[in-house]
Amino acid sequence: MNKSFTSQADEWTEAIAQVQKRYDREYRNEAFDLPAEVESMPLFREWVSHSLSSKIASPFWELAQFQKNQRCLDIGCGVSFLIYPWRDWEVYFYGQEISFVAKDALNSRGSQLNSKLFKGVQLGSAHQLNSYENGFFDRVIATGFSCYYPLDYLKIFFREAKRVLKPNGILIFDVISPDLELAENWAILEMYLGVEVFFTPLAEITELIQSMGGKVTAQKDGSLFRMYRVQW
Repeated sequence: MNKSFTSQADEWTEAIAQVQKRYDREYRNEAFDLPAEVESMPLFREWVSHSLSSKIASPFWELAQFQKNQRCLDIGCGVSFLIYPWRDWEVYFYGQEISFVAKDALNSRGSQLNSKLFKGVQLGSAHQLNSYENGFFDRVIATGFSCYYPLDYLKIFFREAKRVLKPNGILIFDVISPDLELAENWAILEMYLGVEVFFTPLAEITELIQSMGGKVTAQKDGSLFRMYRVQW
């Protein structure tokens, strides 16, 4: 395992490493050896054609209420700065990512797109935002990864997100909606891609946020995830 993770090893290190491996392989376009019955799933064909990611991605900007010159931390950013119109939003982009491949790709190209707005991507997990000061960000975006971790992990993540946000700052994150038709088949596909998906009841997510002093100020349902806007 890479030293960047073992240097801060904790109970979540193994789970994070599995997610990192799964996405490094996808970003490298490596082949996955899957059973024929999985490859016959319509969902698998959407995944192979890269149409699935756009179908299930949460449109975080619809709830983020970006304003010019705000600082935004995108956790689990992937190659976000290359595919979303950050230049149009005119906010300063900071990334945090566990995939080495995505981090390197974004750091090598981000400043070429806009050296003013692109502030770089750190290698790291959602619950260890040690590179950032208290109250540094106006917005924290955290979509597409909470489904890989149990509620205990999300509690640690919420605490860190709250710490790095300015007073009245906004967190946008999403969780898988367990009752949606797509959820079970997507979880099966992810299992064969090497990671476990957690179906946390949505009521427990809301209860956790409230127990930590947060308030859900908006939400939006997608084809797989429910997206929340949270403020403390």
